[in-house]
Order: sequence, then C-alpha cells, then structure tokens
Amino acid sequence: MARVVDRHDKARAKRGSAVRPPRAAEYLRMSTEHQQYSTENQADAIRRYAEARGIEIVRTYTDHGKSGVTIHGRDGLQALLQDVESGQADFNTILVYDVSRWGRFQDPDEAGYYEHICKKASITIQYCAEQFENDGSPIANIVKDVKRMMAGEYSRELSVKVFAGQCRLIERGCRQGGAAGFGLRRQLIDIGGNPKNLLQRGQQKSIQTDRVILVPGPEEEVGIVRWIYGAFVEGGRTEREIAAELNANGIWTDLGRAWTRGTVHQVLINPKYAGDNVWNRTSSKITEKPHRNRPEFWVRADDAFEAVVDRALFNAAQAIVQDRSQRLSNDEMLAALSSLLKARGQLSGLIIDEAEGLPSSSAYQYRFGSLLRAYELVGFTPDRDYGYVETNRALRRMYPDIVASVIAGIEAGGGSVVQDPETDLLKVNSELLLSIIIGRRTETAAGSARWHLRLDAGLVPDLTVAVRMAEGNLVPLDYYILPGIDMAEPRIRFEQHNEGGLDAYRFDDLGALYDLTGRVPLKEVA
Repeated sequence: MARVVDRHDKARAKRGSAVRPPRAAEYLRMSTEHQQYSTENQADAIRRYAEARGIEIVRTYTDHGKSGVTIHGRDGLQALLQDVESGQADFNTILVYDVSRWGRFQDPDEAGYYEHICKKASITIQYCAEQFENDGSPIANIVKDVKRMMAGEYSRELSVKVFAGQCRLIERGCRQGGAAGFGLRRQLIDIGGNPKNLLQRGQQKSIQTDRVILVPGPEEEVGIVRWIYGAFVEGGRTEREIAAELNANGIWTDLGRAWTRGTVHQVLINPKYAGDNVWNRTSSKITEKPHRNRPEFWVRADDAFEAVVDRALFNAAQAIVQDRSQRLSNDEMLAALSSLLKARGQLSGLIIDEAEGLPSSSAYQYRFGSLLRAYELVGFTPDRDYGYVETNRALRRMYPDIVASVIAGIEAGGGSVVQDPETDLLKVNSELLLSIIIGRRTETAAGSARWHLRLDAGLVPDLTVAVRMAEGNLVPLDYYILPGIDMAEPRIRFEQHNEGGLDAYRFDDLGALYDLTGRVPLKEVA
C-alpha cells in the first residue's frame, strides 16, 4: 500500500515567516530485484541529495515490492499523481532515486506521460542518482529517453533469462507451477534430487534450491484415471458418458467439482499422465494477455517422471481424439464451429472442448494450423489483434529483395560488397561489416507511428542499416545508419521524428548509402 507521510509540520511552525527552502516529495519503489534498490537505500541517497541542495522533504510516497512495468497496483505513484492533478500537492518538486525507480514501463512514452502530468502542475522531477540534471535541456531529454528504454528493456531481458531457466528445469523434469491434477501429486525434492514431502494444494516450497516434480497420487485416484482411459479406448464411451458415470458414483474432480465433458477430455489428452513434462502451451509477454502457443513452441521432456497410464494406452486415446476430427471435412468442422459461435457468442479452447459432438480444440489447431486461423474462417475476432503475425511473415519474404537493393545502392555509389551467405552480413570495400534489419510500422492508440527493431548484436556488425517500413508495411519509408559502437542494447525504438543525433544518419535514397557510410568516422566503428 502507498505510504504518505508529512514529517515536518512542527519544524515549519517554528520557522514562522522565515524564507522556506524548496519543498519536495520523495517517491520510493522497491521490486524484488536487488538490495541496492531497497527503499531504505533509496531514501538515504535522496536525503543526501536534498541536504546538499537545501531541499526540504515534506512527503513520502512508497510502493513496496511492486514491479515497475505498469502503474497498476502501484498505489504510491497513483496517490502522488492524484495529489498533483487535484492541486493538493504542497510541494514543488519530486525526488526519485533514478529513472528506473519511476518505472520500467515497456513504452517509454508512458513514463514521459506521467512526468508531463507533474510538469503541467509546475512540479519538477529530479533523479537523484543519475549523472544528468533533469532540466529540460536537449541533452537531458536524450539521456532520459535512453534511460527509459534501458529500464524497460531490463524487464524484457530479465523475462527472457527467466524463460530460459524455466526451460532447463522442464527438461530436467521439474514442474513449473500449476495444480498437479486428478490422480497426481506434487513431490518436493532437494537439490540432489532426493524426495522430501508432498505439497498439499496451496502449499509452496520454502527453500529456493528445492524443486517440484509430479508423482502418482493415491491408488484410488490412479485407478480412476486408468478406468477413464480404458472406458474411452477399449469401451468406446464418450467423455460425456464417462463424466456422467463418475458423477453418479459420487466421484469428484481434484477441485471437488462435478465432472464435465471438458474435464474428462483434459485428462485424456494431457501428456503428464504418460509421464511427459510439457510447458509453454500458453504464454504471455509483459503486460499482454495470455495466448495459446503452437505445438512447435512447447517445451517438453518425455518420460520425465513416473507415468500413471501406459504410453500405448495414452497414444491410443490421442489417436481416437484425432480420428474423430479426421472423419469430418474442413467445411464440416468449420460449420460446426460457426454454429457454436452463434450459440455462445464467442469462442475459446474451453468452449470448444465442452461442446458435445464437436472436435476438440487441439483438433482444430492441428487441422487449420492454429485456433486463430479457425476463428478467422468462421468470422470470429479475439480481443487481441494478431494481424502482426502475417505482416512479419511478409517482411521475412521481402528481406532478400531489400538486401539486394542495399547492395545495389552501395555499388551505385562506387563501393564493393560481398555478402556472407550464413549471416547475411555485407562487407563493404573489404573493411566495414553491415547488418540490415527491417522495422515493422505500428501505431499507438493515439495514431503515432512506431518502429521496434531487433539488432543483430550477436553478429557484431560495424554498422547497422535499419529499414523503416512505410504505412501498410509494403515498401520502405527511409533508412538509418547506426554505428555499432552506439548500439549497446539489443532493441531500439524509432518514432516518426527522432531527435538525439539519429537524424544525422538518416537517408531516403539508396544510391546515397555509400557516401553516407563513408561519412561515419572509422574510430566510431572500430
């Protein structure tokens, strides 16, 4: 929760009519990252900064253990902005430890927007641990924007590292969250792989180095799972018939609820019952909603732990599930899906799996390549726009032509070019290595153009030619030359107009590319 403290009422009363020093509010935020960012350390640094400049700190706004990628849940920052906008703020400046403590927003413009709110109220923000003064000068704005991008990129890079670590644990057979499921239990093991206690629902490990695996549950539950598979494979019974019998016998799911067609179906298709550890079937990027991944993006380890059902029986169940959809043509499957859409008003994997007489959601994924493609064919558009997927595919097909155009532009200027067939790097005049990247044009909610580019930092090019695509992403808009020495970050974002020196390397005509590369001092790219 936010903490707002007024510490100096008595001191102000004693001073009476004396000239008062500048009044400030301090904003402190601590996530769970590093001890150096603890609120106590931030407060100490801010107070030293204030004392050196004769600033009086009159209020403190604090967010404990809050991520900086979004303003949601950051009650301290929200309270600060509310006081500023309402005119109730009794201070004229805000002290923050550094740019990252203000926020690691994925869109740097969001950090700028909140600062602009304060600026409109004639309240400045000072970053106490930064090496620049936030005085509104061009240099300060450039450095601040770079710091904001770096702060946001930190969170993205951290998520990539965490994902890689989770993948390694999956391959070792460790469980990454989620309930065990009916017939299974979560077993705690130590760093040496030795079993400890079973975790009950809601319990979590208390030692960082401990891991969790799945083991068969009570014999009664294991027997019921095997009966479900047997009734489906050998008895020819449907999921709904199996659910009805389980409910009639007073057998409930692991959540203590009645069985449905969908819950039985999930038991029949989940590879964990065959001992396989599968993860990343759904995922979400920072600040985005979860979405289903295609099977090729799943992370799996077969025979990771003891199976509940025989693999041959499990495979037979999968064959039946797939065969049900094979009996229907594409048109018949889509007609059934369209009818379901009319009846329910929306579609999801769970809605499809619960529908009687309809192929499973996995069957639609297999037949049409993805659920999104099936949705598109019946006229259903999910809340999230996935149109960028097709755009990226088109840009990949366009890449060889753009590279050829760049080569032609350099040669037209009198230069020589050799292309590495493995890396696509271009060696110009046997001296400079060029990497070419394409930036897909997107638009913000306000209609402003943005280009996000991923740099080939691993290739260590001397120069990168960034191609910004025009509206519609069909033809290039312009080109930028980026010296490799300046490209410390793996990604960069362009706006419609880019200050801070980037315009010095911008060009529209490929024929002028060779001349412009020659104008980049070699000492900058050495």
